[in-house]
Amino acid sequence: MDVTILKIQIVEFNSALQKESIFLRDKVLRKPLGLHYTIEQLKEEEHQIHIVALFQHQVVGVVLLQPLNKLQLKMRQFAVDEQFQNQKIGTYLVDFLENYALSNGYKEIILHARKFAVDFYSKLKYQIIGDEFEEVGIPHYKMQKLIC
Repeated sequence: MDVTILKIQIVEFNSALQKESIFLRDKVLRKPLGLHYTIEQLKEEEHQIHIVALFQHQVVGVVLLQPLNKLQLKMRQFAVDEQFQNQKIGTYLVDFLENYALSNGYKEIILHARKFAVDFYSKLKYQIIGDEFEEVGIPHYKMQKLIC
C-alpha cells in the first residue's frame, strides 16, 4: 500500500464515513468475540471524536477519543482492517490523535488495551498502569501516556 495516499481525518457523528467505521469496528473488534453493538452503545459515542484512516475512499482504520475531563482523553475502539494491518496505519492514527490532543490542551491519553495489543502501544511509549483485567470477556491492561 502506498501510504502517501492514506488520509486521516476527523469525521462527524452519523456521517457516512462514521457509519462505515462502525462496520469496520464490528468486523475487527466485535464479531470475533460473538458481540454486536447496540443502538444505545452507539448513541453514547455521539460526543466522542471519531477519527478514520481512508485508503482510496475506504475506511481502513478507526479510533475514537472520549474526553474524560479538560486534560484527559480515553482512546477507544481502535481497529485497522485485517487486510491493512502491519502497514503502520495504526501508528499514523496514534500520531494524528496525539497531535489533536496536544493542540486541544489535553495532557494525557489513557486506554484499555487488549493483551495482544500491549506491545503495539508500548512501542508508542504507552505504559501499563495496574494489573491485568477482563473486559468483553478477554484480558486487557490499562495504559497511559503523558503527552505534554
